[in-house]
Amino acid sequence: MRLRNWLRRALPTASAKKADKKPPLGIYLHWPFCTAICPYCDFNVHKASSDKTAQQNWLAAYRAELSHAHSLRPEGPVETVFFGGGTPSLMSAQLVGDILSAIDALWGFAPNAEISLEANPSLKHGAMQNGAAHLQDLRTAGVTRLSLGVQAFDDAALKKLGRAHSADDAKKSFAAAQDIFPQASFDLIYARPGQSPENWQAELSAALKLGARHMSLYQLTIEPDTPFARMAADGRLIVPDEEAAADMFQLTQELCAAAGLPAYEISNHAAPSDICRHNMASWQGGDYLGIGPGAHGRLTGQDKSRLTGQDKRWATIALRHPTVWLAQTAAQGHGWQSCEALDEEDEIMEAVLLGLRLSDGVALADLAARGIELAAAQVEKARADGLLSDDTTRLQASPQGRLLLDTLIGRLLVD
Repeated sequence: MRLRNWLRRALPTASAKKADKKPPLGIYLHWPFCTAICPYCDFNVHKASSDKTAQQNWLAAYRAELSHAHSLRPEGPVETVFFGGGTPSLMSAQLVGDILSAIDALWGFAPNAEISLEANPSLKHGAMQNGAAHLQDLRTAGVTRLSLGVQAFDDAALKKLGRAHSADDAKKSFAAAQDIFPQASFDLIYARPGQSPENWQAELSAALKLGARHMSLYQLTIEPDTPFARMAADGRLIVPDEEAAADMFQLTQELCAAAGLPAYEISNHAAPSDICRHNMASWQGGDYLGIGPGAHGRLTGQDKSRLTGQDKRWATIALRHPTVWLAQTAAQGHGWQSCEALDEEDEIMEAVLLGLRLSDGVALADLAARGIELAAAQVEKARADGLLSDDTTRLQASPQGRLLLDTLIGRLLVD
């Protein structure tokens, strides 16, 4: 049975009623530029320009798109902002601060709002390009959480991954970030070419000694239309097999939990007080406005040009190419390519896909409050097979289910 047929059986019952209260509001802002494009990356990134004056054009465009988003979701305050990319640390601190001021003027910020920004640890082109001064300027501008794209603490591996920094650069940048920001985290990639479970255990053990309270640990995936995909296709790139990758995943869970950083999402580990609130809210069905080229968003509200009556959940997608996005934003006040209402099937699929990524899963009562009631037969069969936890009040992957998450999702969404 195909996905859509299953979803028809899983549609909300007639008695299900959606909650009237607006979800919490976050903003994802995409900066699409990097000094170099990594061979494994399939994000919407472009080679950075050296023209510093162009950042003022970007400020005008971001302000315009924020204003447009406000017309559709005016209720605030903003709980979280996430500057992603690309390499947002290439933005001037002045630009970051001006964007945050624009957000504050439109919605206001919640007390203790989380403001995250991604950075590269390169001493030449990244977070430390002007020593710790740039980091301090970003903190003064309002950033509360810095996320460093370390990817590896091994110089040979960094070179293969196309990274411009060294392992020593990364350690220095992270130490500075810990001193300056209330929260600092870093990303690592495992199951890299030539890496064994023993190599990863040693590298992760050393990384945990740096005192991070949040780490994002991703298994390398070979994405279509990337240099790595072409290298893999002709045999020039060989990654660890499924068994070795599974061993590395299990090592990751065990080492991080022992260090007080249990997984709260399939690839994210943190002390309970240091989870990324922006990502968590998005995974739990919160609203997030996608601002900038290629950004995706979800919002609850009414498109006054097409919709009256009850609020709907809307999916927005912005034009990907920076030049095209800038031109449309100047002409129309936004660079969105589409703004479409999610149907009930879309909402169910997102709730399952995102909820199962979380260690705590999602409460069935919370799904019901959003008008989502799942077909019981597939759920109970997955639970009987040990892929879901024994907690019948939640849709929650078991440890075995987390190891086989793609299989579990397939079992639930495709008969």
